[in-house]
Amino acid sequence: MADKSDFTPEEWKLLLGSVMMAGIAVTVSEPSGLWGLLKESFAGGSALAQARIDVGTNALVNALVSDLETAQGRIAARDGLKESLAQSSPTEVKANCIKALRHAAILVEVKCADDAPAFKAWLHRISWHVAEVAREDACHGSATAAVSAAEQATLGEIASALELAASEPQRPEDWTATRKSSRTLPNGIGTGS
Repeated sequence: MADKSDFTPEEWKLLLGSVMMAGIAVTVSEPSGLWGLLKESFAGGSALAQARIDVGTNALVNALVSDLETAQGRIAARDGLKESLAQSSPTEVKANCIKALRHAAILVEVKCADDAPAFKAWLHRISWHVAEVAREDACHGSATAAVSAAEQATLGEIASALELAASEPQRPEDWTATRKSSRTLPNGIGTGS
């Protein structure tokens, strides 16, 4: 099982950034206003927390989550995001995120093939979780699907970049229960949808 010591500092920065880029690509595909942005940001964080408590979490995923819990890891991830996304339009941000996800998937395939399926599936779950959190037209009072057409397209691009099926990934049970039971931010504030 791979960990930080199996990668160069630049490679590790790419992997740390890919965790955030899995959610960012979905968020920029169809902006959903301030509340949607906040909910989608919290969703990415809750996916990290879920990986931390899931006893079946892959060692590489666990090492990434552990590093993102440190100031040094967050700084490395932030620096990687800045390098990849600075001065980019929303369309370029999405394309750059998907490109980084593709590079991260290839890197893990080459350096630690046994960890690649779990790593890629985890990034895929993060992107789906972010997409499902905010109903795109909830502020307009219309009933819409939890995942917009633009987000569906982006999820397909992410799955392709990760060389996975475009269908909805298997998720931990509590993600499904949260999605179906209510639309509530982690701090307990309801969205009313």
